[in-house]
Formats: sequence, structure tokens, C-alpha cells
Amino acid sequence: MLTDSLKNPKAICADLAAMMLSNLTASSPACSALLTMKISVIPHEGSLYPVNSRCGSCAAPVPYPAGEEKEVPALPLLVEAFVQGATMGEITDLSKRQRKAELHFLASVFANMSVSPTGRNFFLSPQPFQLAQQESGDFRYPLSKIVAFTEHKDTIRRKGVASTLKNCAFNSKAHKAILSPESEQIAVRPSKITAPGIDALPYILLPLTGPEEFELDDQEKLLPELQFLPPDKKREPDTSIRLTHVETLLLLCHTRWGRDYQREHGVYEIVREAHMQDKNEKVQEHMERLVQLIKGEEPKVVSLDEEDDDDENVEADLNPLQGDKPKQEEDEDEDEDFRIEEI
Repeated sequence: MLTDSLKNPKAICADLAAMMLSNLTASSPACSALLTMKISVIPHEGSLYPVNSRCGSCAAPVPYPAGEEKEVPALPLLVEAFVQGATMGEITDLSKRQRKAELHFLASVFANMSVSPTGRNFFLSPQPFQLAQQESGDFRYPLSKIVAFTEHKDTIRRKGVASTLKNCAFNSKAHKAILSPESEQIAVRPSKITAPGIDALPYILLPLTGPEEFELDDQEKLLPELQFLPPDKKREPDTSIRLTHVETLLLLCHTRWGRDYQREHGVYEIVREAHMQDKNEKVQEHMERLVQLIKGEEPKVVSLDEEDDDDENVEADLNPLQGDKPKQEEDEDEDEDFRIEEI
């Protein structure tokens, strides 16, 4: 009952369970099982108590919750637990923590889940995250719950979130939802269910930014979160994570709407400064490809379907992935320098 232990806020072994689940979800069958899994819960003190939790170090609450037992999907509860665990490390006294575990390894679980189209569909499908929201119809994209951790102090959490973001960007129909601000209600076709935009761009760009000052004209192009950063602002120190964020931006150039949005919100200005400071050749090469797509002249594309004139229209000649396919589906003779692999 790994998922029950992870959901139980009093379970002190939940971090070990998260590590085990991270290893298990490296295989497709485990991911499929987790996607369809439901667990029995009872509303308790503003949260949900997992009735099948068998953690020996965590006794059942006294008095036992009197509510009616019901089954709910496990994954939204894991996302919620992941968010709650983010700040637990700041409380050194374990007895004072609302949740005993930090659950950083759940980020690796989410990255493993999002490799498959079905897993990506979960993160890009509006879900209720609280019992009250299930009744009110207040839904959110699961991806919007985790994007804020791209600058978390824990490397495992940052890396897993960056990989999940990148894998979700393989779905070109979701680019508008991924980039749009929370003030806009967006649906990912073919679904007609709308939810607030994920607003992922500032969280992708912040790890690439440093303390550099911009000219006033450039400053005005930047999103508010990226303007007037403190002089001690540091870039992401992990090269693989920086590369992942640049690859995500490349994937978001997969649609005309995504390229235009990046042009209008200062992506070139941020990447220009980052390119001058980065010493890794592979990261530099990917940044140069990104600049070519953002600053390059757009071809004239004739759409046969008026709906395709929207942001979902994909132009093969500008596709930075040379085809939106996982690595195993690509031609073996394709130049490896032009591949972006799902993590």
C-alpha cells in the first residue's frame, strides 16, 4: 500500500516509499497501474484519511473518522502530498511537521509517468484536488500544481519537475494551456473542460536567469516575475537541468502560437544572456537552435482547416524535434544532435 503510506501525513517512512515508487515506475506496467489506481479515503480534519494505510509507525487517528468511506483516484492525492511536502524540510523538529515526509522523489515518479502519452494526458487534464472542489467543479491542471518547484533547493525535486514539464511539452495541443497565465481558462483539445492556464514560462526561464540588468526596452518584454531580479540571483547549477529547460522551450516552439508567445515575452532576451554565461557546449548549441526558431522568419503556412489556424497547427519544416515522436519511434539513422529525448 505504497500510495496509502505516501498520502498519510503522519507516515515517517513515506520518503522511502516515494523512492521505491520512483524505481517501480521506471517500468510501463507500474505506471499503468498507478494511472488507474483508486484508494479508499474518509474526510478527516480538512483532508482525506487513507483507510488502507498500514504504516506501522503511524496509528489510525483517535477518534476514528466517522465519515463515509469513498474511493478516489490516487494520482491527484500524490500530487497534493508532493506540494505539501515541499516546505517540510524547513521544520527541523519532526514532531512539529504537519507532514512528516518531504516526498522529493515523487518528482521522479511524475517524470516517469509523463513519458507515456497516457501519463501526459493526466497532467494535462483538469482534476479536482480537494474534496470540496470535487463538488464545486473547481478544477486545475495537475501540472500547474508542480511547476513552481523548478527553483526548489532540492535537486531531485527540481530535476523531476523539469523533466515532467519537458515531457508534457511533447503534446503540441497543450502548448496554449502550458504557457497561458492563470487568468485565462484554457481547454486542451479534444477535451472541452477548461481550467486556469498553467503559466509555466516564468518557471522555465527563472532557472536560466542570473543577476544581469536589462535595457529598459528589453525589461518591458519580460514577464513580471523576471523583472528586476536581485543582484544575488543565481542560475541553475545543474547542467542537465538547464539543458532540460532549454529543450522544453524548443518543444514549445513546435507550434506557431508557442513561438509567438515566446517572442512576445522576452525569451530571446533571457536566453541571449544565458548563452553568454553558460560554459557547456551542448546547452549553448540548444540555445542557438532556440534563437534561430524565435528570431527566424516565419514561413507562410496555408491551413486547410480553420481550426488548425489556431495554436495547434504544427509546421514540419520548423519542428525542432524532427517529428513529435519518442526516441524509440525515430529512424535509427537520424542525427542524434537533433533529438530531444523524453526522460
